[in-house]
Amino acid sequence: MLPVIYSDEFLDHKTGSFHPEKPERLTAIATALKQAQFAQQIEWRLPTPPEQRPLQSVLEQAHTQQYIKKVQKIAQTGGGYLDGDTPVSPRSYDVALLAVSAWLDGVDAVLATGKPAFVLARPPGHHAESDAGMGFCLFSNAAIAALYALQQPGINRVAILDWDVHHGNGTQAIVETHRAIAYCSLHQSPCYPGTGHHTERGLHNNVLNLPFPPGSDIQIYRPVFEKKVIPFLSNFQPDLLIVSAGYDANADDPLASINLQPQDYGLFTDYCLGITQKILFGLEGGYDFDALSQSVVATIERCIA
Repeated sequence: MLPVIYSDEFLDHKTGSFHPEKPERLTAIATALKQAQFAQQIEWRLPTPPEQRPLQSVLEQAHTQQYIKKVQKIAQTGGGYLDGDTPVSPRSYDVALLAVSAWLDGVDAVLATGKPAFVLARPPGHHAESDAGMGFCLFSNAAIAALYALQQPGINRVAILDWDVHHGNGTQAIVETHRAIAYCSLHQSPCYPGTGHHTERGLHNNVLNLPFPPGSDIQIYRPVFEKKVIPFLSNFQPDLLIVSAGYDANADDPLASINLQPQDYGLFTDYCLGITQKILFGLEGGYDFDALSQSVVATIERCIA
């Protein structure tokens, strides 16, 4: 059984009718998973309520108190914007905390079983910096999960693979000074947010950025995975691999210009499973509902196979 951590409360982060990061992303994925041939092999789990874990101390490892309180205040006063792309609705703060808790539950599930888990949550996180939300992201879920994992027994090194089409500027900024965390990003360049240059290596040679030109497809991605991504992650020897699983590098996605197909994410998953079975997949981007759903199905199918 593969754990999928999900709650209908994630739908309560309201972004507006015309915003691409909308609740229907999750309902489309959930519907596709429940209709998949392997549906009986999924264990749907509710995330731990934030008040049942010491979430504040975990949050403050990645974000400033001032920023956390800012998000809370915007939500409590009826909503607003962190930047032009990043709305906060009245329930967004609570939902974002629940999303963080879900990612931590995912870490717990993987470490308990030694097998993959998938966090189906929103809002996404990899653009959120320590003191600023941006790019649809409120809290830096993957970075927080990595920092949390390092506090667990037997976990000495955590790697983050970010295959979202946009560079995870927030994740990198938070983890690049940590010797025990490696970060690898595959992203379109030029593209939002304009970060992620290939010369950036991190304080401990623990960062690998791999920019791809618009129009790149699996024929271009495959050798990069085999010659660069796999050696980088394997040499780091992570006790846990966290995948910032964005699916907006699909050819049908409206926000970028990479030409991957949903089945290509099955190949990426195979590559990851060749490094370790201890993988936490957490949803980031992906804005074409059909391509997004098929890609998540392809990811989970390889984990169950």
